[in-house]
Amino acid sequence: MASTLDIETKYDLITRRVQEVLGGDLIKAILAEGRPPKAYWGTAPTGRPHIGYFVPLTKIADFLRAGVEVKILLADVHAFLDNLKAPLELVAHRTKYYEFVLRTVFTSLGIPTSKLIFVQGSDYQLTREYNLDNYRLCASVTEHDAKKAGAEVVKQVESPLISGLLYPGLQALDEQYLGVDFQFGGVDQRKIFTFAELYLPRLGYAKRAHLMNPMVPGLMGGKMSSSDPDSKIDFLDSPEAVKRKIKKAFCEEGNIAENGLLAFTKAVLIPISQLRIERRKGETGVDSEEGQGAIGDQNPFVDDDAPEGTIFTIRREGKFGGLPSHYKDYQELEDDFLAKKVHPGDLKTAVNKGIDSLLAPIRKAFADSPEWQQIEKLAYPDPNAKTQPKKKKEKVYHPPPPGKGKNAQVTKASAESSEPPPPISESTQPDAVGEL
Repeated sequence: MASTLDIETKYDLITRRVQEVLGGDLIKAILAEGRPPKAYWGTAPTGRPHIGYFVPLTKIADFLRAGVEVKILLADVHAFLDNLKAPLELVAHRTKYYEFVLRTVFTSLGIPTSKLIFVQGSDYQLTREYNLDNYRLCASVTEHDAKKAGAEVVKQVESPLISGLLYPGLQALDEQYLGVDFQFGGVDQRKIFTFAELYLPRLGYAKRAHLMNPMVPGLMGGKMSSSDPDSKIDFLDSPEAVKRKIKKAFCEEGNIAENGLLAFTKAVLIPISQLRIERRKGETGVDSEEGQGAIGDQNPFVDDDAPEGTIFTIRREGKFGGLPSHYKDYQELEDDFLAKKVHPGDLKTAVNKGIDSLLAPIRKAFADSPEWQQIEKLAYPDPNAKTQPKKKKEKVYHPPPPGKGKNAQVTKASAESSEPPPPISESTQPDAVGEL
């Protein structure tokens, strides 16, 4: 049996910085048994993954520190079912692209990929057993419940396809077929999680716990979406593109509502900075491999001369100058921004520098991998690329052999219809040659 202190410490690691926990007692009971909890985080390979993914991927480090066995699901079947966000012929390429991105991001964060189990959905979602369970589920789920469960995740259209209604049920079955104790995802998946808690027991399967991370708003406010280029920054965006997008981002002085830059600092930059500070102190829980083989700059986002306990620094730059501000938690930063002690320009500069630092090793890994570059072209072909028109074959006339071809019948008919020449009579015959 694990000690009470161990249980509390691990549970705090598992649940810190998440927005909501459903079924926390189930996780505590597993920890009390002394066995490692099993979890999965999944993503459907549709549009290009963006930096909002840093939120759940950074959280995976806490799971490993607490001894959780983590599976990463590349939900290729889901990608196709979600109202054709990814055409079937592109799904396989995008699945490979996503795996390249995820493995590289984990490595850049110092998270050992050797401790993660990558699973492709189609490896088990096409089996007889899984499909029979899907049919059993379909026989008990109402259209109303299926549509409600996927309202925040599945693309909503005026005339929805049946495929979108299957999506929540498959995600619920994934918990059983991946053999996990809890599922981790964004708070936008809450309705799917409660759907799973309701329907899995009706199939005779155990109820699982669910953890939800907050969603990062887009740079212009609202949701950060792969379908809106101005709302997001891709993992492979150039430094110039990052600078341009951050410059355009909504960041009104003193306004903390719908402020995508403040939200990103809270959900990504500060947690990563704290992760690195804890790693320096050797506070990595049971994950002794954390940080080994990490790529890129692993320094926290603080000045070298910052006071003890600082997790984020904002420098004053430009003509106004001034001393840097050091923060021990996000709330201090938010309070200063609300009080207009932090200028939007200084916040943008700090966020821009932080994002560039995070993306630099990912860009480099992509530039050094011809295989990844080829997969990228196949997964996301340039819609403006001009296709070479097919050359028309030149027609070459080949005359038919005698008596063949379309004119043969006409010739034959003409020959049959013409009158034969009259016979030569004796009177018309030429005179015989006389004897000498």
